[in-house]
Amino acid sequence: MYSFANDYSEGAHPKILEAMLKSNLEQNPGYGLDSHCERAKALIKKEIGQNDVEIHFIPGGTQTNLLAISSILRPHQCVVTVDTGHINVHETGAIEATGHKVVTVPNEEGKLKPEQIIKVLNYHKDEHMVQPKLVYISDTTELGTVYTKEELSAISKVCRQHNLYLFLDGARLSSALASDKNDLELKDIASLVDLFYIGGTKNGALLGEALVLCNDTIKEDFRYLIKTRGAMMAKGFLMGIQFETLFEDGLYYELGEHANQMARQIIKAFQKKKIVFYQPPCSNQLFPILTESEKQKLESSFIFQVEQEFPNGTYAVRFVTSWATTLESVQQLVRAIETL
Repeated sequence: MYSFANDYSEGAHPKILEAMLKSNLEQNPGYGLDSHCERAKALIKKEIGQNDVEIHFIPGGTQTNLLAISSILRPHQCVVTVDTGHINVHETGAIEATGHKVVTVPNEEGKLKPEQIIKVLNYHKDEHMVQPKLVYISDTTELGTVYTKEELSAISKVCRQHNLYLFLDGARLSSALASDKNDLELKDIASLVDLFYIGGTKNGALLGEALVLCNDTIKEDFRYLIKTRGAMMAKGFLMGIQFETLFEDGLYYELGEHANQMARQIIKAFQKKKIVFYQPPCSNQLFPILTESEKQKLESSFIFQVEQEFPNGTYAVRFVTSWATTLESVQQLVRAIETL
């Protein structure tokens, strides 16, 4: 039974494993102070087009979000996100555990709108309520949609007008950048947000996220904060090797494009059967709406997740493709869809 449940079911891309094996007996300095991390940072800075950003490699996404948000907010401040935001529904209260409230607004296709930020600010007016200070978004969103340059620019403008930090979660940024709906590049993101991260875990790495600090005011003592939060790996060079490999010849982008190419074939198959989607499909996360019988037929051969059950007995389910999704598995799924 083939799994379309997520994009982190497999280990790592062969090129990454080859690079790690080749350097396996090297002796490297610890805690990310090695030549592999330095070269990986230089490669990423070249893609971003900014040499003054600060880059840190963090083992996982929740750690990265917790570290980034808690390092910025003062005790009385909160983070603003949509109700489907990863920090709100998939991180077991990690942000709240640091003493900071997560204030949510209803999502629109998984996205946050500038006017929603203004509404939160207008409501939280005085010292009797938490003070909004940071805005959290993700690209792709939890519903597989992507932000356009116009949308991100509008959010950035509001944040800068109101002295708010803007943080973009890029766990699936490779898929967002490869989307047909995308018109952003890494350099655009770096110019519009205060910090963001480039996901490796869900794009061919064994583990690791590259956290990019763009705003000078949040760089001070950041390595101390990483250590305090238990996110500093002694063998940090293992993440350096992986990001070095991902960015030295465009592999990062290739893997995101592969995931999306596999997804496009699945999208066409559902559309041919007149099966609609819960959200517009444009990345490696797809949310078709199935009847009970359709769901059961596909469940007999494939693993996927039920995202939401509707009162009429239908289901929004989630299929996820990845850097490792095989053409054969997609063709099998397409044939199964054709029988619905």
